[in-house]
Amino acid sequence: MRAKPVSKVNRVLAVAAALLLASVCGAHAANVPLPVSSRWKAGVNYKVISPALPTNAPPGKVQVMEFFYLACPFCHALEPHMLAWRKTKPSYIQFVRVPVMWAPLQVADARLFYTLEALGRDDLVETAFNTLHQMEKQAGTEAVMVGSTPARTFALQEAFAVQHGVSAAAFANAYNSFDVHVELGRARQLGQMYEITGTPTIIVDGRYRTGPSFFRFRQGRAPRASGDNRMIELIDFLAKWVHDHP
Repeated sequence: MRAKPVSKVNRVLAVAAALLLASVCGAHAANVPLPVSSRWKAGVNYKVISPALPTNAPPGKVQVMEFFYLACPFCHALEPHMLAWRKTKPSYIQFVRVPVMWAPLQVADARLFYTLEALGRDDLVETAFNTLHQMEKQAGTEAVMVGSTPARTFALQEAFAVQHGVSAAAFANAYNSFDVHVELGRARQLGQMYEITGTPTIIVDGRYRTGPSFFRFRQGRAPRASGDNRMIELIDFLAKWVHDHP
């Protein structure tokens, strides 16, 4: 899914804030030589981010960051592959998800995502993915849990949570919490810093960008916008390269 390009002014401000945050967190941005592979090519299968941006991954860890939003059909198509990968990924990979914040639809999805995290109900993130996808197919639109007003959006999302065992009071407290507010601001900064204009987008160690748009799909296979296991293999390759070249 595509969004409007990020302005240069916003990117500069976001990068400055992120660099300050990274210095406080002890983030690293070591110069890593360009990966060497006969299979994976820079500019073809992935893009080199220059200059590389710092992450807050702990020492010895390589951060893999996925930009997404819950109603994105391409993210939903990729999710089974990412879910399987997260269960078997190397221990040195720190995986994080960051929702994009382009427009009211994505902001609403981001708030639901962080609210479920704040409630300790990460299991409902997968449920939300699947529920929204089914609702989208029936309604013919992505904005299936977004109302015409913030109050209506809250009511729709609260009803989803209550249906899956979350009390209305607990949902409201988390939804309006300071922690969720902070996470939303951080997600907005990261999206600007990396100039995210499409989802899903994968960032490896703040220096390599990839996603389904970097891959051509093999002849004879059912066409799809995302979810190819070759991208998972590339993520592992790039993360291992960074890990082996500290």
